[in-house]
Amino acid sequence: MCGIAGFFLPDALPKMAIDASIDALRRRGPDAAHVIGWHRDGSRSDADAEYGLLHRRLSIRDPRPEADQPMRNDAGDIWICYNGEVYGWEDDAAALVRDGVVFNTRSDTEFILRGYERWGFEALLPKLRGMFALAVLDWRSRTLWLARDRLGLKPLIYHHGDDGRFAFGSLVRGVMPLVPAAARTLDADGLAAYLAHRYIPAPRTIFTGLRRLENGHLLRYDLDSGKLENRPYWQPAAGEGEPLALLDEAIGLRTVADRPVGVFLSSGVDSVVIASRLAAQGHNDLSTYTAAFAGSTLDESDAAAGIAKHLGLRHERIEVPNSIAADFDEIVATLDEPFADPSALPMWYLSRQTSEQVKVVLCGDGGDELFAGYKRYKQHLRSSWRGGFRLPLPYKPDVLGRNKLAQEAGLSWDDAYSLRFSGFGPQQRAALMPTRPARAHYWRDGVAATSPVESLLNRDLANYLPEYILRKADLVTMAHGLEGRAPLLDHHFVASVLAQPAAKRFTDPAKQLLAPAMAGLPDALNPFLQKKRGFNPPLTHWLQTDLADRYAGLGARLAVNSDGLLDAVAIDTLVAAYREGHGRYAEQVLQLLMLDASLAQLRACS
Repeated sequence: MCGIAGFFLPDALPKMAIDASIDALRRRGPDAAHVIGWHRDGSRSDADAEYGLLHRRLSIRDPRPEADQPMRNDAGDIWICYNGEVYGWEDDAAALVRDGVVFNTRSDTEFILRGYERWGFEALLPKLRGMFALAVLDWRSRTLWLARDRLGLKPLIYHHGDDGRFAFGSLVRGVMPLVPAAARTLDADGLAAYLAHRYIPAPRTIFTGLRRLENGHLLRYDLDSGKLENRPYWQPAAGEGEPLALLDEAIGLRTVADRPVGVFLSSGVDSVVIASRLAAQGHNDLSTYTAAFAGSTLDESDAAAGIAKHLGLRHERIEVPNSIAADFDEIVATLDEPFADPSALPMWYLSRQTSEQVKVVLCGDGGDELFAGYKRYKQHLRSSWRGGFRLPLPYKPDVLGRNKLAQEAGLSWDDAYSLRFSGFGPQQRAALMPTRPARAHYWRDGVAATSPVESLLNRDLANYLPEYILRKADLVTMAHGLEGRAPLLDHHFVASVLAQPAAKRFTDPAKQLLAPAMAGLPDALNPFLQKKRGFNPPLTHWLQTDLADRYAGLGARLAVNSDGLLDAVAIDTLVAAYREGHGRYAEQVLQLLMLDASLAQLRACS
């Protein structure tokens, strides 16, 4: 796990820009930091470099300095800069050793480097089981290869200019110092996408000149021509294997580390399955960690403690503070660009405390997107009969969004799915951004589906899962030097689930395929017999106390920091409605407050 960046420019990059980039990545890699620079001809340069690779390391496998990055091959003509963790590579490494390849470390980084030497980039990728955002610089072919993992657990931001210049990094804020000011212009579509979804789906970011590499895609950059190629190397597809056996394998692989390992445990199916299988595999020395909300009906810590005790695992209850005012700006900075998942706030505190005891944590991300576990799937499927039918209704600007039925009727069934989990609906966005046409959504299309439920899941696998659920998990854990691992998103397990017949994959209640993995759990602790609860914080309390002093002047500030794209009067009207007692606007008000802080920070960075 690490933070990475790189630049390939026509002119030398000032040292202060390099320092700013690697400083932005500091928390992702607290254990080591290195910069390697070159001139355009490939000669090394410690100053005035046109090309460079930057790396900050969180050491999990082989923490010795020999495994630091950027890492080179023996000849010094191939370099790797890598963020992530791949699993089960040891057999392939042993085959390379039998062929005469010499390894100097026990790290997965060196395996990827040696594998590239032997097989090439596109033949290497199918051998990588896990999560990664990686760059391989090959001076022999004067080519830079980059890739993002299949499901999108690791981020990769990049810039490609008209003059051929190229830069990349783990964070928007890590790439910003490496690119021209023109590339840091606010993107109106990116802002509109944030308002629509609470996040900005790939390939957009908040800036016109920065792009987010889509999950399961690779980039090929030619150092001589400056041309960039972007193409997919993987798409979700059915595969072979028995799901529970593959899940056990995926969980076991993700316990391998040279640093302490723990588990995020709620009382829900996904994390309980992970904890149950760890206990069954004999990992009873692991600790589980649960966020607690004092005095709240949303608190799952007692149930989680009971599950951990039954499984023979240690349990840590981590209290989320009643006041977040002192940490709010830091949490927003952690989220890198505008991003407004309310659960990111408690998860930030959970990660901070957990990182004091372990450096690796397993989590249950992905189960809802594989097995249609969210309530919104069932709700939206009730109207699937109408398909592409829509009424020709215009979006009338209304920041209070008082006619949701009309909005839904004006969209096709497929497009109306965006209303099931949205930030602001089209009517509201027409008022908030009056100079921009209000689109239904800003999603990428998923792979083709054979049923309505599959069409919703495929859309989420291409957008919501990588750019909302997994982005949040990556950002808040890595902000505290904590590596999160998600066994349910092992691509072999995912392929086996996709191969299941609908009757076995889509059940009521959801995820019955996983029930045998929790055999022996008492009824009182069995999540299938309990009401499903989201990971929701005491948002109303925070908005009415800690964050209330941010309301004054909010509309004016957002109008300025959005370069006039946002309407101050509409913003203040919505906030006033919330403060007058309309609690349904709570999450939208939080979305505006987080946007306010994020845009102000990004402007200060520019």
